[in-house]
Parts: sequence; C-alpha cells; structure tokens
Amino acid sequence: MKIWYTPIIAIVFFAVFSCNSKADKKEENSIKTVEKVPELKLTIDSVRIAKFYENYPKLDKFKNDVTSLYQKNKSTQLWQDNKGIVEFANTLFNQYKNLGQEGLKANYPYNEQLNSVFDNNANTKLSKEDTDLILSNLYYYYGEKVGGFDEKTVVSLEWLLPRKKLNYQVLSDSIFKKSTILDDKKKKMFSQYYKLRDALKQYREIEKNGGWKTIETGEDYKSLKVGDSSAVVSQIRERLFVTKDIQEDNKSAICDTTLIKAMKNYELRHGYTPKNTILLEHIDDLNIPVSDRIKTIIVNMERCRWIDPELEKGQKYIEVNIPEFKLYIVEDGKIAFVSPVVVGRAMTKTVIFSGMMSNIVFSPYWNVPPSIIKSEIKPGMAKDKNYLQKKNLEWNNGAVRQLPGKNNSLGLVKFLFPNSSNIYLHDTPSKSLFERESRAFSHGCVRVAKPRELAIELLKVDPQWNPERIDKAMHAGKESWYTLKKKVPVYIGYFTAWVDRQGNLNFYKDIYGRDESMIKLLTEE
Repeated sequence: MKIWYTPIIAIVFFAVFSCNSKADKKEENSIKTVEKVPELKLTIDSVRIAKFYENYPKLDKFKNDVTSLYQKNKSTQLWQDNKGIVEFANTLFNQYKNLGQEGLKANYPYNEQLNSVFDNNANTKLSKEDTDLILSNLYYYYGEKVGGFDEKTVVSLEWLLPRKKLNYQVLSDSIFKKSTILDDKKKKMFSQYYKLRDALKQYREIEKNGGWKTIETGEDYKSLKVGDSSAVVSQIRERLFVTKDIQEDNKSAICDTTLIKAMKNYELRHGYTPKNTILLEHIDDLNIPVSDRIKTIIVNMERCRWIDPELEKGQKYIEVNIPEFKLYIVEDGKIAFVSPVVVGRAMTKTVIFSGMMSNIVFSPYWNVPPSIIKSEIKPGMAKDKNYLQKKNLEWNNGAVRQLPGKNNSLGLVKFLFPNSSNIYLHDTPSKSLFERESRAFSHGCVRVAKPRELAIELLKVDPQWNPERIDKAMHAGKESWYTLKKKVPVYIGYFTAWVDRQGNLNFYKDIYGRDESMIKLLTEE
C-alpha cells in the first residue's frame, strides 16, 4: 500500500458572459478544466540506493533494511507525493527533534542535510531521491535509538535479563501504516519507561527554574531534631519544597514535626530508613545536583528500553531490584509480597538476569563454592585442624558442604531457579544485616529477610503445604525438596531510579557503579 495521498482533482468552471446591447442577448458559457497534476513517481532502485550510501557511509548499517523496504514498495518513494513531504515524514522529524524528552540525544550523522529537507529557506536542497532515502534512514536510526543499546553493549554492561527485541520488520510495516514505534496508546515500552519519562520532564523543569540551592551546614553539623533552631533548617525546608516533599515553605528556622515528616518521606524515596533526626548523610543526599538526578533518570530510562513489556503480563512473578535491596512478588499486576534482601558485595556482584523458580529446598545443605573453599576454608583449616567441625562442615565427594541447621549459611530454606551463575534466593542466620540501610554483603546470592513468608506465599496454591508443614520442613534438620507445580519467573534487575505504584519517584545508590559507564555511552556523540 502506498503512503502518498491521491490529490483531489479540482475542476473549476468559469462562466464568461458576452452581452450585445443591440441584438439578442446571447449567453456564452465556457468551461475550462484544470488538468490533473501528474502523480509523483520516483525510481529508487538498488543502483540509486548504492550511490546514496557512497555519499552517506555513516548510515551504511541500515542499507540492507532500506533496500528491502524499497523493494517492498516497488522501488518508488515512501515519504513524498506530488505536494511534497507527506505528513508522516513531518511527524517522524518532530519525534526525532524531541528525542531529548526520551532522555536521548538527537545526533543523526547527517543532521545538516536532514534539516535542509524541512527548511524552505535552505541554500542547498537534496534531490528528491536522496530526500526519500535520508528519511528512510532517519526512521531506522530513530527506531534503533529508542530501542536502546545493541545487544552486545547491553551484555557488556552485565545485563542478562530478557531483552526487548527491535523488530525491523515491524518498523518497516509501520512506515506503510503511518504509525510510530513510540505510539503511547499501544504502550510498546516497559511501563516504567513512561513513568520515568514524566519524571524527567518534571526534573528538567526544576533545572530550568534554577534547580535547588546547596545546603550549607558548617563543619560542626551533627544532626537536627524537633525543636532545634538553625539557619540550616530553613535551607532544608526550601530544598524539600522544590521537590514537593513538603507542601509549604514557611521560611521557619525551627525544626518542627512537619519538617521531620517531610524529611522522612524524602529518606524513604532515597533508600534510607526514615529517622526522627536529620543527619549529615541526609544533607549530602539533598545536595546532589538536579543535573545528576536527571542523568540517573535518563540511565534508567535506557534500562527500561531493554525490557520486554511482555514481562509485565505474567500472572505471577518475582522481581528483585538490587540497589533497592527489595524483593517483590507481583500477582495479576499487584504487589502480593515484599521482603528486604541482602545482595552481593561489590567484589561478588549479584548478576542481573532471570530464571524460572522450580524448587524449594527445606533444611538445605550448603555446597561451598570452590572459590570460597580456596579463599576461606583451606586457610581456616591450615590454622585450625577442627575448623570444619566448628563450622558444621564436612567433605562430600571431594567438595565441602555445610550440614543443615539453624547456623547453616543458607538458613532453613532456599529457592532455586537454575542458572549458569548459580544464583538463588535463601534464608540466612545473619538476621542483623537486614537492619542496615545498605545491604551488599553476600557472595552473589540473594538473602531473603522473610524466607518463611516467601515459602508460604509460593505454596499457598498447594493445600497440602500449610504454614505448619512448612515450619516442620524448615526445622527438620534433614534436606527435602519440593517441586513447584507451576514455575515462577524470577527477574533480578538493577534500577537506581524507579517510580513506585503510588507515583513516587525513588532514587537508590549506585552500589555497583554501573550508572557512570552508561552515562558516558548515552552522552557520547
């Protein structure tokens, strides 16, 4: 189907009257027809396309797709008719120009030539054939840009979650249908993307209005509580008002309950445990420039581009956000369960990936990884011949394992979703770690604060496994396996900015330092 519009043939009738005052009045009608303007039909074949890429080599990666596109359209133009550029071309160009709203740079390799297509006053104009070709290449460039980094780059950033595929056939078809890949009505992106895009707009507006002032504390600052009076208080109040954590800035320098409540809300949104005092670390967080917050939003929008929106259609799945130190069970689009978690430390990062949970193991053995045997077990044995016994360890077919029990490193239950990184969820005897704000302490696996409750939630579909039976299996001191009747998807992700279901924008510390390299990739020309 061609995308140009067939012009309406305009037929104009001119009636010309001659009057003869001396004779009979004779009316003479003359009808003139304006001829139909010839339909534009350009020849854009493989020879013409090859010549184009000789002149525009930076677009060569789109050559095969563009060639196929014109073959599909019988080697004729796509973006022009006898009136000029079609409406959809203008729509595409406007979306390209507005890539900044998507947290992306509009840096098409031949920007000057592209702009000349839409500039009536341009000194030089492309040929009609090159005009059509440069727009087809723009469409694929745009599709690639909003589709996120290529798969090789994504893997290099250690992201192994299922990735949304950029379907170039769909892109091609959408040209003929005069639709775009960012049609919000069709929600072609992971839903979090649109929420972050709104947040980006909000924070850019804050930046446009001057951002927020740096709070000056002085070297003697320790903390603030209700009743304290300080010039710092009015600075904090002004800062919180900018991000609407407090609804009114009354300029008061006295720390009141309203300010503490607003600060608690801020702390909650930024990965802190809410407190009744305002500490220096909270001030440091408040002083992070709005420009840095914008970069964080943009980085996480890019991560959203990699996620297949089909993920959200699952009836039940588990998601873990590493920087948030939280695990969620989402069922029918609603949060059914939440638990704090401990994740891998910087040297033993928890891998970003997905799997299908298939088994729950009660009173598990812990099969000690070879790396830990080498770095911890053998040095311990060298210093103490009773090291294995004291740690409740034993040799097992040339390997080392820890016997079941309350002091087992995996606690009383583990949850398995087979994967090459040998990552799983499990209980832990080190319960005090969950009280900390930053919880990156493990060797890579994910420790769950509420393992019993997680088991109950996963087994509620099986009436034979009530809480009493689960408790008994967890404390049996003998390993036993349960195979889930229906596997549950598990997604372990890494988001340092996230809009929750209440519409609140949350920021989390970049514990693995992944954002900086992403920012460089997104801002490079």
